[in-house]
Amino acid sequence: MKRIAHLVAAGLLLSLPAAAHTPQQPPHQSFAAGDLKLESGEVIRDFAISYVTHGTLNAKKSNAILMVTAISGNHHRLDFMIGPGKALDPDKYFIVCTDAIANGLTTSPSNSKAQPRMQFPKFTIRDMVESQYRLMKEKLGIDHVVAVVGPSMGGMQVLQWGVSYPDYMDALVAMVPLAKTPAWTVAVLEASRKAIMTDPAWRDGNYDAPPEKGIRLWRDILFLSARTPEMYSAQFRNGMDVLHWLEAQETALLKAFDANNWIYQTWAYERHDVGATKGFDGDTAKAMASIKAKTLILTGTKDLLNPEFEPIEMGKNIPGVKMTTISPGPVTGHASAGGAIPADVEFLNRETGAFLDAVTEGGKRLN
Repeated sequence: MKRIAHLVAAGLLLSLPAAAHTPQQPPHQSFAAGDLKLESGEVIRDFAISYVTHGTLNAKKSNAILMVTAISGNHHRLDFMIGPGKALDPDKYFIVCTDAIANGLTTSPSNSKAQPRMQFPKFTIRDMVESQYRLMKEKLGIDHVVAVVGPSMGGMQVLQWGVSYPDYMDALVAMVPLAKTPAWTVAVLEASRKAIMTDPAWRDGNYDAPPEKGIRLWRDILFLSARTPEMYSAQFRNGMDVLHWLEAQETALLKAFDANNWIYQTWAYERHDVGATKGFDGDTAKAMASIKAKTLILTGTKDLLNPEFEPIEMGKNIPGVKMTTISPGPVTGHASAGGAIPADVEFLNRETGAFLDAVTEGGKRLN
């Protein structure tokens, strides 16, 4: 408990939209892909996917890594793993960091001129993967990647990549993922969505200003699922002190993520099942068994958003899978992949870096 107290002393934030862009970072880029046909048959019109890149693509185009982001996150979501000496080292790899459909940078309910707000069509995790595939193939001309890496909803995309395009990558690194969203997670997401949609200020999605009461409650629900009881106990010796902290977090994040964007991403999140991929007839285990890439699944102890039992049970179906608990000991749950806890950050960089080194044979396979 003392160790957890040390980690949360700064009042860390989890399930946040990732850090804002600064002039010193790689420039935003956008691939205008035209219409994106969804697996439902509907179309996102005038679709464009946002991304940034780190490092240099080598002549053989053999050193690319694709990063996919979490719910409400953006291409900065794994910045704590990108940099010289870190797991995703731009001196070795060409790292493509993407923005998911409806995160406010890629085409979203909040920025679509053709299908604004609740006129936006519903989409799936597989549609996110398809948009990323088109970016990699059509825009960047990359036919194969070293790995696909992502946390939370990003981890769900990672596993879907392995099922949808099993020959496209050498490795998968899925942090606190799900293969099929369980009832508990559906309930959490429904509660977060209702918090927004029952606020009269939401106005059926046609708000002029953020529906403040709904967003405050939404943040509280997410803080309950992203952190563990042990973390709260360690941070707040007096339980009532958490109320002031919650209010401060709510206020700081009122405009951090568009309400409609959240609603649409939760619809994709809660309906996800790799077994629904064409050819698997709803058989999640069979879909997972079809993954060919070397796979690392990292779970968080007592994860209250993506319960660890699900990826552990489904992960067993992947041939040769490696499954590891992030920083065994501290009970940091979903927050373990959030990038705010130093011990977890060190663990993720160490384990992922070693895994990728093994996959690339110390870099020999990149040449």
